[in-house]
Amino acid sequence: MSSSNKCTNCGSLDLDTDPARGDVVCTNCGTVLEHSAIVSEVQFEENAHGGSSAIGQFVSSDSKGGARGFGQSFHTGLGKESREITQQNAKKAITNLAHQLRGLNQLCVETAFNFFKMALSRQLTRGRRSTHVIAACLYMTCRIEGTAHMLIDFSDVLQIDVYELGRTYLRLSQALSLAIPSMGECIACISMGMGNS
Repeated sequence: MSSSNKCTNCGSLDLDTDPARGDVVCTNCGTVLEHSAIVSEVQFEENAHGGSSAIGQFVSSDSKGGARGFGQSFHTGLGKESREITQQNAKKAITNLAHQLRGLNQLCVETAFNFFKMALSRQLTRGRRSTHVIAACLYMTCRIEGTAHMLIDFSDVLQIDVYELGRTYLRLSQALSLAIPSMGECIACISMGMGNS
């Protein structure tokens, strides 16, 4: 709720509060006074079938200042955060890709998954295709472990552009500050296309 019950823009007292979204909006001038405000009360709404559900969003316990334990007792799967689901999907995709490339053991899968979690926590996955990020993480692992896999192998298996994959690999390895040994591939050729992406 707004600390003062009038609009800071026009001074109107006519404010609309939507507890489901956590928004407070001035109905006179349209100024959003609060957005996604966290409230301490729990509200429920009834659906068309007579069931009820909690209004609001789950705030994880590891987020800064978040609530704890909401959601799990109301609906199955609601307490599972999207980050957990993203990580589970990434682990499956990394495992599948490792099997398709042959010669990569469970240690490589775990290392690539750790790179993915690092990239996810630093928000380096935003705006990038998940297949590119997953392939780049596994390729970084191959480079560190010294396997014979090349970037073109990943491109062939996934049917994705090798240059776009190379740009993703370079950006992630630089952003994660990884000291990855060179394998004689034409990284300069890949990085030439980096200026427009």
